Amino acid sequence: MNRFEGRRVLITGAGSGSGIGQATARRILAEGGAVVAADVVEQGLAATRALAEADGTADRLVTAVLDIADEEAVRAGVADAVATLGGLDALVNAAGILRSSHTAQTTLEFWNRLLAVNLTGTFLVTREALPALLATGRGVVVNFSSTSATFAHPYMAAYAATKGGIQSFTHAIAIEYAKQGLRAVCVAPGSIASGMTSNPGLPADADLSLLGKLAPALGQGFAGPETVAGVIAMLASDDGAFVTGTELRIDGGTHA
Repeated sequence: MNRFEGRRVLITGAGSGSGIGQATARRILAEGGAVVAADVVEQGLAATRALAEADGTADRLVTAVLDIADEEAVRAGVADAVATLGGLDALVNAAGILRSSHTAQTTLEFWNRLLAVNLTGTFLVTREALPALLATGRGVVVNFSSTSATFAHPYMAAYAATKGGIQSFTHAIAIEYAKQGLRAVCVAPGSIASGMTSNPGLPADADLSLLGKLAPALGQGFAGPETVAGVIAMLASDDGAFVTGTELRIDGGTHA
């Protein structure tokens, strides 16, 4: 299945080990796409390239170190990606960080760091990519919300606020640019085994009984990041052509 043959995709957060961004890069490459994989961690990007080489798809992969919280870096990085690819058909904003704390003990620095990476970073990359995406007449933005945006995840108030903001941002741009052919959608993963969820940084005295609702209803435990990557590939391809201005929860029924 080559749904992305001839299509050009920028994916942020694509160097996180065992992460959704990395899995998405592999999936879109496997379906024939040309990918710029961006991440703040150069070592992670090297791992993504090694996987692509093993998959036989590395000839369509370019990696780029990018800090999405740095406006000038984003401006230059997105421009380079568009120039490298010769345009842009889809953007996947997978970059993000997960941190936890007691809300009463959350510092402004902690709060602002989550906002800077998750919410502002998503905005900056999207803003810089929009002209190239609109030029295609069928551009797609896939943003990352979370089940924490609409369901209670204790100790994650700051993280949840960023994801709720991303969700609202996605709805707004979906309507603003619909007549220009742009689609904007969110995925809201939950109960996914990844580098991010393996160490959420819960407080040492966290009441783990409050986290009981995070078990998937389907009963096979947390799913791998490739589960989300498959959904993203659908949404970013023509199979998702009638999906915009919404979010899709991918959590095995955890919050059914």
